[in-house]
Amino acid sequence: MIRVLIVDDEPLVRSGVRMILEGEHDIEIVGEAADGNEALEQAHALTPNIVMLDIRMPGLDGIETTRRLLERKAAPRILILTTFDLDEYVYEAMKAGASGFLLKNVPPAKLVDAVRTVADGDALLAPAITRRMIERFVQRAPVGAGRPAQLAELTERELDVLRLIARGLSNAEIGKALFLSEATIKSHVNRILSKLDLRDRTQATVLAYETGLIEPGDAARAEP
Repeated sequence: MIRVLIVDDEPLVRSGVRMILEGEHDIEIVGEAADGNEALEQAHALTPNIVMLDIRMPGLDGIETTRRLLERKAAPRILILTTFDLDEYVYEAMKAGASGFLLKNVPPAKLVDAVRTVADGDALLAPAITRRMIERFVQRAPVGAGRPAQLAELTERELDVLRLIARGLSNAEIGKALFLSEATIKSHVNRILSKLDLRDRTQATVLAYETGLIEPGDAARAEP
């Protein structure tokens, strides 16, 4: 069962999300919170798997709430809900460790799919808007700086996989591109995350851009 905590300062938003999710057989709404401080208390008491978190709230905002939640042992995964599609605050939340973001006007079925995707340990990187946001706000390494120290432990094959992660490809798509099995790609992804001390593919994508491993526009050219 996927345990979800809904955090938003607007009661109508919380009610709407609850109504969409609570009918699903594998999802349980364990609680609601109206701001970041209440979210921290509720997360400690209720131990959700996923915290659905508004980015702009009075008091403790979504970015700082994300940081504090992810500092904890057995931290929940964070799914950002926002009304802003290209918002630097969302980028900062993802950099802090959020597993992805959704616009509040997303269709109900997509909201349900997002919860399951994040609960499975994946990240919401497929929408082109996510990659455009990263390209807009990322601070990249200077061109010609050589392989960044952060990536020194990766093999050439792992660097290839990281580039394709950053372009938004799934494990199956990466396997097809590199002529490897999906299971092999999954192993590569796990090793990359472990070596770089990253939570998930979202943070890996951010790092790939920040280090200059992938350049702006590469993801767009990789769109199917």
